[in-house]
Amino acid sequence: MALVRQRLRTALDSVVRLLGGLGTALLATAALVVLGSVALLSLFGVGVPLLPAALRTLRSVANRERTRLPVLEPAPVPHSARAALRDVAVRRELAWLPLHVMAGLAAGFIGLAMSATMVQNVTYPFYFRLLPPVDNTPTFLFWDVFWDVTDLAGALVVALSGVFCAVFIAMLGPALVRVQEWPGRLLLAPPAGADLSLRIAELTATRAAALDAHAAELRRIERSLHDGTQNRLVAVNVLLGAVRRAVDRNPAAAHAALDRAQDAAEQALSELRAVARGILPPVLADRGLAGALAGLASTCGVPCEVVVDVPGRCAASVEATAYFVVAEGLSNVAKHSGAASAVVEVIRKDDRLLLRIADDGRGGADERGGSGLTGIRRRIEAYDGRFTLDSPAGGPTTMRVELPCGS
Repeated sequence: MALVRQRLRTALDSVVRLLGGLGTALLATAALVVLGSVALLSLFGVGVPLLPAALRTLRSVANRERTRLPVLEPAPVPHSARAALRDVAVRRELAWLPLHVMAGLAAGFIGLAMSATMVQNVTYPFYFRLLPPVDNTPTFLFWDVFWDVTDLAGALVVALSGVFCAVFIAMLGPALVRVQEWPGRLLLAPPAGADLSLRIAELTATRAAALDAHAAELRRIERSLHDGTQNRLVAVNVLLGAVRRAVDRNPAAAHAALDRAQDAAEQALSELRAVARGILPPVLADRGLAGALAGLASTCGVPCEVVVDVPGRCAASVEATAYFVVAEGLSNVAKHSGAASAVVEVIRKDDRLLLRIADDGRGGADERGGSGLTGIRRRIEAYDGRFTLDSPAGGPTTMRVELPCGS
């Protein structure tokens, strides 16, 4: 049974990837037409000024394929035609384009045709009697077969052809995916030296973001201690001085001042606990990530469902980052989204911790809007993680986070 489920997941993943490759292959076909037109016009001297724009169109299509695979994106295309044609990445993209058009369209069409035929023919026995006799000729891979179906036995034969398509996808789907993705993995991935340079630049940027996030966190702690706890402790000191002066002259006033000093000390202690929780919430150590996130959801102003599938424990710093990301995300949902419900999903997949925070609100979330999203991104990138936000106007809003958590 487990093998069947694994085969089904593999087949579904293969179909999704083949259809994704078919989409980028269609875009690549359009880019090939554009480049061919510009090249033809360049023979007459008219298309040369259009060449950088055409190459940027190619880069946009290639970057979609890079995102799908995924591989690192290169630097932007130079603005001059001569510099663009000297760019190694542009030359590799020009070699990739016709290969992906052929492999992407062929493999994608096979995946689409097999999937559509499987669904149509497996379900054929349930609806073939509803069809007019003239339309009772089934299809295989979008072509009519050579017999007309008149009874249930013939319909079951058609259903068997659908089962054959399902077996084909399950067995050969991964091979088709490899054929379709081969040009991109060969030509769109940067050379080893460029990959290392890009990685160094990325780590430099994330280190700077981590330092900025650390400095901002220190400023937050300092403000909390200065504006809250320090003032409470100053009040305690003043009240204790008043008690010392009044203890002999006015014992009643001394007792009242002691009461106020005790209240101020308790408030200072409470604020110190709040600051400590802001550094590393003790609920993570007490209840684990699942319990901590359930606690956050219970205090959220919007009904929130929490789904956690994290066997074992991650590093304390990773769990703390996930906790603060969810806390900030749910705070944004409650304050800005106008949502009726939200969902938080946390899944561990191999050595990655995957978070998804979604709501059915009005959407339109923007990092530049001062909603704390920039701080979330910096905190995630400081751990070499990934952050994506999908929030079209009108909703819904989905935030996805990926954090490394060790093997």
